[in-house]
Amino acid sequence: MIKIVTDTTAELSRDYGRAHDIDVVPQIIRFGEETFLEGVEMDEPEFLRRLKASPTLPGTAAPAPGLFDAAYRHAAERGYPILSIHPSREVSGTVAAANVARSLYPHADIRVIDMRTVAGCLGEAVKLAVEWRDAGLPADEIETRLTALIPRSRTYFLVATLEYLQRNGRIGGASRLIGSVLQIKPILQLSDGRVEPLDKVRTYQKALDRLKELVVAECPRTPGARLSVMHSDVEADANKLRDELRAVLGIEEIPLYSIGPAITTHGGPGILAVGFFAA
Repeated sequence: MIKIVTDTTAELSRDYGRAHDIDVVPQIIRFGEETFLEGVEMDEPEFLRRLKASPTLPGTAAPAPGLFDAAYRHAAERGYPILSIHPSREVSGTVAAANVARSLYPHADIRVIDMRTVAGCLGEAVKLAVEWRDAGLPADEIETRLTALIPRSRTYFLVATLEYLQRNGRIGGASRLIGSVLQIKPILQLSDGRVEPLDKVRTYQKALDRLKELVVAECPRTPGARLSVMHSDVEADANKLRDELRAVLGIEEIPLYSIGPAITTHGGPGILAVGFFAA
Protein backbone atom coordinates (compact mmCIF):
# COMPACT_ATOMS: atom_id res chain seq x y z
CA MET A 1 0.00 0.00 0.00
CA ILE A 2 1.25 3.49 -0.89
CA LYS A 3 0.11 6.44 1.22
CA ILE A 4 -0.43 9.75 -0.57
CA VAL A 5 -0.27 13.02 1.36
CA THR A 6 -0.79 16.54 0.06
CA ASP A 7 -1.98 19.88 1.48
CA THR A 8 -4.79 22.33 0.89
CA THR A 9 -2.93 24.32 -1.79
CA ALA A 10 -3.77 21.40 -4.12
CA GLU A 11 -7.39 22.62 -3.79
CA LEU A 12 -8.78 19.09 -3.49
CA SER A 13 -11.90 18.63 -1.41
CA ARG A 14 -11.80 16.75 1.85
CA ASP A 15 -14.43 14.42 0.37
CA TYR A 16 -12.02 13.56 -2.45
CA GLY A 17 -9.28 12.94 0.08
CA ARG A 18 -11.45 10.60 2.12
CA ALA A 19 -12.69 8.74 -0.96
CA HIS A 20 -9.15 8.13 -2.23
CA ASP A 21 -7.30 7.63 1.06
CA ILE A 22 -5.33 10.88 0.84
CA ASP A 23 -4.37 12.94 3.86
CA VAL A 24 -4.86 16.64 3.01
CA VAL A 25 -2.81 18.68 5.48
CA PRO A 26 -4.29 22.15 6.13
CA GLN A 27 -2.44 25.39 5.60
CA ILE A 28 -2.66 28.00 8.37
CA ILE A 29 -4.62 31.24 7.90
CA ARG A 30 -4.04 34.21 10.19
CA PHE A 31 -6.29 37.18 10.87
CA GLY A 32 -4.44 39.28 13.41
CA GLU A 33 -3.85 37.06 16.44
CA GLU A 34 -6.38 34.46 15.32
CA THR A 35 -5.27 31.37 13.41
CA PHE A 36 -7.38 28.89 11.48
CA LEU A 37 -6.79 25.56 9.72
CA GLU A 38 -7.72 25.98 6.07
CA GLY A 39 -10.67 23.82 5.07
CA VAL A 40 -11.16 22.64 8.65
CA GLU A 41 -11.82 25.76 10.71
CA MET A 42 -12.25 28.22 7.84
CA ASP A 43 -13.72 27.63 4.39
CA GLU A 44 -13.58 29.86 1.34
CA PRO A 45 -16.90 31.75 1.79
CA GLU A 46 -16.09 32.63 5.40
CA PHE A 47 -12.56 33.66 4.44
CA LEU A 48 -13.77 35.97 1.67
CA ARG A 49 -16.33 37.55 4.00
CA ARG A 50 -13.67 38.27 6.61
CA LEU A 51 -11.12 39.39 4.02
CA LYS A 52 -13.46 42.00 2.57
CA ALA A 53 -14.36 43.27 6.05
CA SER A 54 -10.84 43.30 7.49
CA PRO A 55 -8.86 46.58 7.64
CA THR A 56 -5.60 44.61 7.37
CA LEU A 57 -4.53 41.79 5.11
CA PRO A 58 -4.46 38.27 6.53
CA GLY A 59 -1.37 36.11 6.46
CA THR A 60 -0.56 32.44 6.10
CA ALA A 61 1.83 29.92 7.56
CA ALA A 62 2.89 26.51 6.37
CA PRO A 63 1.42 23.57 8.27
CA ALA A 64 3.33 22.80 11.46
CA PRO A 65 5.44 19.62 11.27
CA GLY A 66 3.07 18.07 13.80
CA LEU A 67 0.28 18.13 11.20
CA PHE A 68 2.50 16.15 8.85
CA ASP A 69 3.49 13.81 11.67
CA ALA A 70 -0.18 12.95 12.13
CA ALA A 71 -0.46 12.26 8.40
CA TYR A 72 2.71 10.14 8.21
CA ARG A 73 2.60 8.15 11.46
CA HIS A 74 0.19 5.33 10.61
CA ALA A 75 1.77 4.50 7.24
CA ALA A 76 5.35 4.95 8.48
CA GLU A 77 4.86 2.60 11.43
CA ARG A 78 3.51 -0.06 9.08
CA GLY A 79 6.29 0.28 6.55
CA TYR A 80 4.16 1.72 3.75
CA PRO A 81 5.84 4.08 1.26
CA ILE A 82 4.60 7.67 1.56
CA LEU A 83 4.42 10.14 -1.33
CA SER A 84 4.03 13.66 0.09
CA ILE A 85 3.21 16.02 -2.81
CA HIS A 86 3.40 19.77 -2.25
CA PRO A 87 3.76 23.28 -3.73
CA SER A 88 6.92 25.11 -4.71
CA ARG A 89 9.23 26.00 -1.85
CA GLU A 90 9.52 29.50 -3.39
CA VAL A 91 5.89 30.24 -2.53
CA SER A 92 5.41 28.14 0.60
CA GLY A 93 7.26 26.66 3.55
CA THR A 94 5.24 23.46 3.22
CA VAL A 95 8.06 21.33 1.82
CA ALA A 96 10.38 22.42 4.64
CA ALA A 97 7.76 21.50 7.27
CA ALA A 98 7.17 18.13 5.62
CA ASN A 99 10.91 17.41 5.67
CA VAL A 100 11.04 18.16 9.41
CA ALA A 101 8.26 15.64 9.98
CA ARG A 102 10.00 13.12 7.72
CA SER A 103 13.11 13.34 9.91
CA LEU A 104 11.07 11.90 12.80
CA TYR A 105 10.94 8.60 10.91
CA PRO A 106 14.51 8.00 9.69
CA HIS A 107 13.81 4.40 8.68
CA ALA A 108 10.54 5.09 6.86
CA ASP A 109 10.17 5.46 3.08
CA ILE A 110 8.84 9.03 2.89
CA ARG A 111 9.35 10.96 -0.34
CA VAL A 112 8.64 14.71 -0.08
CA ILE A 113 8.07 15.96 -3.63
CA ASP A 114 8.24 19.66 -4.50
CA MET A 115 6.10 19.88 -7.65
CA ARG A 116 7.28 23.47 -8.33
CA THR A 117 3.66 24.53 -8.82
CA VAL A 118 0.42 25.08 -6.91
CA ALA A 119 -3.38 24.83 -7.22
CA GLY A 120 -4.69 23.18 -10.42
CA CYS A 121 -1.47 21.58 -11.64
CA LEU A 122 -0.68 20.40 -8.11
CA GLY A 123 -4.17 18.99 -7.69
CA GLU A 124 -3.98 17.19 -11.03
CA ALA A 125 -0.57 15.77 -10.13
CA VAL A 126 -2.04 14.35 -6.93
CA LYS A 127 -4.96 12.86 -8.87
CA LEU A 128 -2.51 11.24 -11.29
CA ALA A 129 -0.57 9.80 -8.36
CA VAL A 130 -3.82 8.29 -7.08
CA GLU A 131 -4.60 6.80 -10.50
CA TRP A 132 -1.12 5.32 -10.80
CA ARG A 133 -1.21 3.94 -7.26
CA ASP A 134 -4.61 2.36 -7.82
CA ALA A 135 -3.32 0.84 -11.07
CA GLY A 136 -0.65 -0.94 -9.04
CA LEU A 137 2.44 1.08 -9.94
CA PRO A 138 5.24 1.02 -7.36
CA ALA A 139 6.30 4.15 -5.45
CA ASP A 140 9.53 4.49 -7.46
CA GLU A 141 7.63 4.62 -10.74
CA ILE A 142 5.04 7.08 -9.43
CA GLU A 143 7.76 9.38 -8.10
CA THR A 144 9.58 9.22 -11.45
CA ARG A 145 6.40 10.11 -13.31
CA LEU A 146 5.60 12.99 -10.96
CA THR A 147 9.11 14.36 -11.34
CA ALA A 148 8.76 14.17 -15.12
CA LEU A 149 5.66 16.39 -14.92
CA ILE A 150 7.54 19.26 -13.27
CA PRO A 151 9.19 20.78 -16.39
CA ARG A 152 5.92 20.31 -18.31
CA SER A 153 3.80 22.25 -15.81
CA ARG A 154 2.30 25.54 -17.02
CA THR A 155 0.24 27.95 -14.90
CA TYR A 156 -0.84 31.30 -16.30
CA PHE A 157 -3.02 33.69 -14.35
CA LEU A 158 -4.55 37.13 -13.95
CA VAL A 159 -5.01 39.05 -10.70
CA ALA A 160 -7.32 41.94 -9.96
CA THR A 161 -4.44 43.78 -8.26
CA LEU A 162 -0.76 43.14 -7.53
CA GLU A 163 -1.22 44.51 -3.99
CA TYR A 164 -1.66 41.10 -2.37
CA LEU A 165 1.35 39.53 -4.07
CA GLN A 166 3.49 42.56 -3.20
CA ARG A 167 2.47 42.89 0.46
CA ASN A 168 2.73 39.17 1.16
CA GLY A 169 6.16 38.83 -0.42
CA ARG A 170 5.17 36.36 -3.17
CA ILE A 171 5.56 38.70 -6.13
CA GLY A 172 8.92 37.39 -7.39
CA GLY A 173 10.03 38.85 -10.71
CA ALA A 174 6.65 40.51 -11.18
CA SER A 175 7.85 43.24 -8.79
CA ARG A 176 9.05 45.27 -11.75
CA LEU A 177 5.42 45.78 -12.76
CA ILE A 178 4.69 47.80 -9.63
CA GLY A 179 4.14 51.43 -10.49
CA SER A 180 2.53 50.72 -13.83
CA VAL A 181 -0.24 48.55 -12.40
CA LEU A 182 -2.92 51.20 -12.92
CA GLN A 183 -2.13 51.36 -16.63
CA ILE A 184 -1.85 47.64 -17.41
CA LYS A 185 -3.35 44.22 -16.83
CA PRO A 186 -0.46 41.81 -16.29
CA ILE A 187 -0.50 38.16 -17.31
CA LEU A 188 1.57 36.25 -14.77
CA GLN A 189 3.03 32.77 -14.72
CA LEU A 190 4.57 30.31 -12.32
CA SER A 191 8.08 29.77 -13.64
CA ASP A 192 10.25 27.28 -11.73
CA GLY A 193 8.06 27.87 -8.70
CA ARG A 194 8.23 31.68 -8.79
CA VAL A 195 5.66 34.27 -9.83
CA GLU A 196 6.99 35.96 -12.95
CA PRO A 197 5.49 38.41 -15.48
CA LEU A 198 4.71 36.99 -18.89
CA ASP A 199 2.91 39.76 -20.71
CA LYS A 200 0.95 42.94 -20.11
CA VAL A 201 -2.00 44.46 -21.92
CA ARG A 202 -4.28 47.43 -21.49
CA THR A 203 -7.67 45.91 -20.69
CA TYR A 204 -9.09 42.94 -18.80
CA GLN A 205 -10.70 41.56 -21.97
CA LYS A 206 -7.37 41.65 -23.77
CA ALA A 207 -5.80 39.86 -20.81
CA LEU A 208 -8.46 37.15 -21.04
CA ASP A 209 -7.87 36.84 -24.78
CA ARG A 210 -4.14 36.49 -24.19
CA LEU A 211 -4.74 33.84 -21.55
CA LYS A 212 -6.78 31.84 -24.07
CA GLU A 213 -4.12 32.31 -26.74
CA LEU A 214 -1.47 30.84 -24.45
CA VAL A 215 -3.57 27.74 -23.76
CA VAL A 216 -4.49 27.22 -27.41
CA ALA A 217 -0.85 27.57 -28.45
CA GLU A 218 0.73 25.38 -25.78
CA CYS A 219 -1.82 22.94 -24.34
CA PRO A 220 -1.92 19.47 -25.94
CA ARG A 221 -5.39 18.62 -27.22
CA THR A 222 -5.58 15.44 -25.19
CA PRO A 223 -6.90 14.47 -21.75
CA GLY A 224 -3.27 13.86 -20.73
CA ALA A 225 -2.74 17.63 -20.61
CA ARG A 226 -4.87 17.68 -17.44
CA LEU A 227 -6.05 21.18 -18.31
CA SER A 228 -7.80 22.96 -15.45
CA VAL A 229 -9.30 26.39 -14.79
CA MET A 230 -8.93 28.07 -11.41
CA HIS A 231 -10.52 31.11 -9.82
CA SER A 232 -10.97 33.06 -6.63
CA ASP A 233 -14.37 34.74 -6.34
CA VAL A 234 -14.87 35.07 -10.14
CA GLU A 235 -16.81 31.88 -10.86
CA ALA A 236 -18.77 33.30 -13.80
CA ASP A 237 -15.58 34.34 -15.62
CA ALA A 238 -14.02 30.96 -14.87
CA ASN A 239 -17.00 29.02 -16.22
CA LYS A 240 -17.06 31.14 -19.36
CA LEU A 241 -13.34 30.58 -19.91
CA ARG A 242 -13.74 26.83 -19.38
CA ASP A 243 -16.59 26.65 -21.91
CA GLU A 244 -14.55 28.57 -24.48
CA LEU A 245 -11.52 26.32 -24.00
CA ARG A 246 -13.69 23.22 -24.32
CA ALA A 247 -15.01 24.48 -27.64
CA VAL A 248 -11.62 25.37 -29.07
CA LEU A 249 -9.55 22.44 -27.79
CA GLY A 250 -12.14 19.69 -27.84
CA ILE A 251 -11.24 18.66 -24.27
CA GLU A 252 -14.51 17.86 -22.54
CA GLU A 253 -13.18 17.21 -19.02
CA ILE A 254 -11.73 20.49 -17.67
CA PRO A 255 -12.01 20.61 -13.87
CA LEU A 256 -12.82 23.93 -12.22
CA TYR A 257 -10.83 24.62 -9.05
CA SER A 258 -12.07 27.17 -6.53
CA ILE A 259 -8.94 28.69 -5.02
CA GLY A 260 -8.92 28.56 -1.25
CA PRO A 261 -7.84 30.98 1.48
CA ALA A 262 -4.11 30.17 1.51
CA ILE A 263 -3.58 31.13 -2.13
CA THR A 264 -6.18 33.92 -2.17
CA THR A 265 -4.35 35.53 0.76
CA HIS A 266 -1.36 36.03 -1.56
CA GLY A 267 -3.08 36.65 -4.90
CA GLY A 268 -6.26 38.35 -3.73
CA PRO A 269 -9.86 37.84 -4.83
CA GLY A 270 -10.23 37.98 -8.59
CA ILE A 271 -7.59 35.41 -9.55
CA LEU A 272 -8.37 33.68 -12.84
CA ALA A 273 -5.92 30.98 -13.92
CA VAL A 274 -5.29 28.08 -16.24
CA GLY A 275 -2.99 25.14 -15.64
CA PHE A 276 -1.88 22.19 -17.76
CA PHE A 277 1.02 19.90 -18.60
CA ALA A 278 2.65 20.75 -21.92
CA ALA A 279 3.91 18.12 -24.32
